[in-house]
Amino acid sequence: MDTLSLILMKLGGLFAFSTLFYLAAFIAVLSVIVFVHEYGHFIVGRWCGVGVDEFSIGFGREILGWTDKHGTRWKISWLPLGGYVRFVGDGNAASAPDSDAGARLSPEMKAISLHAQAAWKRALIVAAGPVANFIFAIAIYSVFFAASGKVEVEPRIDMVVEGGRAEEAGFKAGDLILSINGSKITDFSQVTQSVVINAEEPMHFKVERDGAVVDITAVPALKKIKSLIGFVDGGQLGFQVDTRIDGRLRFIKLGVLDAIVEGGKTTWSIIDQSVSTVGKLITGKISLTQLSGPVGIAQMTGKVAERGLLDLIGFAAFLSVSIGMVNLLPIPVLDGGHLLFCIIEMITRKPLNERVQEFAFRVGLLLILAVFVFATGADLMRNFTQ
Repeated sequence: MDTLSLILMKLGGLFAFSTLFYLAAFIAVLSVIVFVHEYGHFIVGRWCGVGVDEFSIGFGREILGWTDKHGTRWKISWLPLGGYVRFVGDGNAASAPDSDAGARLSPEMKAISLHAQAAWKRALIVAAGPVANFIFAIAIYSVFFAASGKVEVEPRIDMVVEGGRAEEAGFKAGDLILSINGSKITDFSQVTQSVVINAEEPMHFKVERDGAVVDITAVPALKKIKSLIGFVDGGQLGFQVDTRIDGRLRFIKLGVLDAIVEGGKTTWSIIDQSVSTVGKLITGKISLTQLSGPVGIAQMTGKVAERGLLDLIGFAAFLSVSIGMVNLLPIPVLDGGHLLFCIIEMITRKPLNERVQEFAFRVGLLLILAVFVFATGADLMRNFTQ
């Protein structure tokens, strides 16, 4: 066998190993997040007296399962890209109402079916999934903060890029950033996060300069920024902090209560950024090509896993918040769509017509599938063009 063939074989083996590693990390993280999400639905459903037929991690054919003393079938299915809880009386895994199925239930079973419950109970059960995702993230971040404290980078500018948007706006080396768009700034990471998601949008800064407060309005330039999935569009102003300078890095020890507060703040920050990003996607301020599908998320998960277990756990917390937020979008099939129907029912004091709900579920499913296909295509294009 010639040298070229040996090299190609080794490269092929490395690629296969890398792909399997990324896939295994992705499935492991996703399965934990899905379990947390579905367990939120499950446990609140149980508390509300609703019967549960199935609790599944994954879709499709069951590969492993058992039935508990309450009659719930717990199972792992062969397609590990999600999961579901099927309550008594559900028409399908998305908990769509099914009057025919409900009519076949005995009076005892009908009483513990999901759709026989008051709208406020169903709203609690629906909201419990995303809330569980948020609590999971808060718990992880709180443990991290309690164990290692908090690291902050003083938001003082040490270098302004010549000809960049920051210089044009009037930033100078030595400026201490106090706030952005009215929000207090204590850490330079808050600055970079805000700038990235506000490309070509005016941002209002308050900075301290020589003891005085100066107002500056700057518009980040749209640039290609390197991320875990390759280069994506994001905002850039053109200033930097030098963490090698004494006093720039601050290490803060936190007690248990302070760690929980910081965990909540971190989770809220991710929620706030997610809402802002979704809004910009809807209004066209951010290109839909920036969406990440399962391929992109799997790549990110694998690359983070290469850094170590703690980084992977931190990424799982971030992903948990993101999945919780996506599920709250008011799209039928998602939790947000169910929640919207429950709210409408509580206001009008009667449920939406079942045919209307069925039509909405079909439209929602088509929309989700379209986004899934588009995002996967965007993932593949990034891989081929970068």
